[in-house]
Amino acid sequence: MTRRARAVLFVCTGNICRSPLAEAVARAKAEAAGKSLNFDSAGTGDWHEGERPDPRAVGAGMARGYDLSGIVARAVTDEDFMRFDHIVALDAGHLRWLHNRRSALRLPERPMSRLMDWSIGLAGKDVPDPYYGDAAEFEGALDLIEKGVDGLIARI
Repeated sequence: MTRRARAVLFVCTGNICRSPLAEAVARAKAEAAGKSLNFDSAGTGDWHEGERPDPRAVGAGMARGYDLSGIVARAVTDEDFMRFDHIVALDAGHLRWLHNRRSALRLPERPMSRLMDWSIGLAGKDVPDPYYGDAAEFEGALDLIEKGVDGLIARI
C-alpha cells in the first residue's frame, strides 16, 4: 500500500503575501531535504481570489531562489479542513479564525498551528503583514517564514 504525502496548508489574510511565500519556501526546503510533502496556501477572505502574489512578495522570494509563479490566490474552503493534514496560520488572528470556522462547521479536530511555533526561539510570534509596508518589510517577513518553515520541515 502506498502512503500519500502529507499535505500542509498555509493561511494568511488575502493569500497574496505571507502564505504564498510560505508555500514557495516550504516547497523548496522540502525538496532540498528529500521529503515528499504537498503544500498549498489560502486566505481567510476572497478579496484577491484568482490574483497572482503581490509583486513585492514575488521579488523577495525570487531574490532568495523561491518560485511563486504557479501560485494563485484563493480563499480557505470548508473542504480544506479535511483535505490537509496540518493547517498553518501566519498569525494569531488567522489561527483564531481557523478554529472558529472549524468549530462552526462542527468538523473534527485537525492539527492547526502558527508558523512561528515551529521555529526555535520564536514560538508565540506572528509573521507581520508586510502588505502596507515596503520591500524591507517583505524581506523581514521572509526571514521569519524561512525560520518557521525550517522547523516545520525538520519535524514533519
